[in-house]
Amino acid sequence: MSALAISAEHIGKMYEIGATAGYKTFRESITETMTAPLRWAKGQRAVAATEPFWALRDVSMEVKQGDVVGILGRNGAGKSTLLKVLSRITAPTTGRAVLRGRMGSLLEVGTGFHPELTGRDNIQLNGSILGMSRTDIKKHFDEIVAFAEVEKFLDTPVKNYSSGMYMRLAFAVAAHLDPEILVIDEVLAVGDTAFQKKCLSKMDSVAKEGRTVLFVSHNMGAISALCTTGLLLHQGQVVTSGPIQDVIRRYSSMGDLSSSTHWTGNCGDKNARLRETWVRSLDPDGSFDTAADLEVGVRLDVLQPIEGLIIGIRLFSQYEYELAYMLHDDSESSSPDTVMPGEVVRRFIIPGNMLAAGNYRIGLDIGIHLVKKIAGDKDEGALMFELENLRGVGRRFPVPAMRGFTSLFRPAWPVV
Repeated sequence: MSALAISAEHIGKMYEIGATAGYKTFRESITETMTAPLRWAKGQRAVAATEPFWALRDVSMEVKQGDVVGILGRNGAGKSTLLKVLSRITAPTTGRAVLRGRMGSLLEVGTGFHPELTGRDNIQLNGSILGMSRTDIKKHFDEIVAFAEVEKFLDTPVKNYSSGMYMRLAFAVAAHLDPEILVIDEVLAVGDTAFQKKCLSKMDSVAKEGRTVLFVSHNMGAISALCTTGLLLHQGQVVTSGPIQDVIRRYSSMGDLSSSTHWTGNCGDKNARLRETWVRSLDPDGSFDTAADLEVGVRLDVLQPIEGLIIGIRLFSQYEYELAYMLHDDSESSSPDTVMPGEVVRRFIIPGNMLAAGNYRIGLDIGIHLVKKIAGDKDEGALMFELENLRGVGRRFPVPAMRGFTSLFRPAWPVV
């Protein structure tokens, strides 16, 4: 029987909403002292009202050495807080966690880096923090630099690195300095597709070497391909744990996730703001049947002229495998059209008898051609729907999940 790498017992983490920061600058202290009489004269109280918020509540888990665990949950479920507690970045309010082995953590871009130090110095610093000897750090140094692809900037302070360079070096350090437990949060979204693929390959090789990996991601395809077991969190509590495919199915079937055919919000940047997305049946009775045409709509406010506005959708199966990727404005020219400020609405049509019965998710890609992404990360504008086979052609059902399998095609579906 494998020994335990991580044992967590009844972990809880409480924060106080409205509490002031624990540290003040000298200027803030002087200002507060000088204005205190005025506040009291006006009958104002100096103490702000607070209320407790439990980010984690009674979380228990056991992870065996060599396990690769995917931690799932919606935004705000407590995933990052759990990793911070396990990584000793923050102390739990209740309970305790026991770790057996050296841990390498990557919870946000550049965790543990000193911005004034060079890339070379930060590699040495992080290795020392992990308990590595100078000889061991030197042994892995060239491999880290080659993986991060920052040879040219190795002696430049990391504060001058781009977010992508920062990310590559941080991951390379965390993964190559022989950690016995590797903890990775949703930071791989910062890197490009090629780098994400390389990171996933490295994590897979680390796992095959018998080391323990905790992986938080909204990419269910990566979770499914890499992880063997899973833990599902909701509002700070454990919903279920076990084989990864069982956990993914439970995540997909949760009441608040199974059907979300309309989204409204406000996200984006100074170029454009995403306001609304929807998916609806074009059948007269509005039923979500396999034979019905479906309309996927996107509404956003363009705030300034954009040359090469890209609006795309991604269709995922209930197992989070990407089935299709469609672009509404797929400019192949070197000088794409310019979209002027105002409301922009785009609609995609998914023809009937194209999809099998089952649950599906639609994610968004909104950005500027060859420049940047504006919206669509994580759950921004995401939609969920379920199709029933009421009168569709044949009895077709979703293909069972296959580890490491992904299908990507760009069908010639109409856009309107």
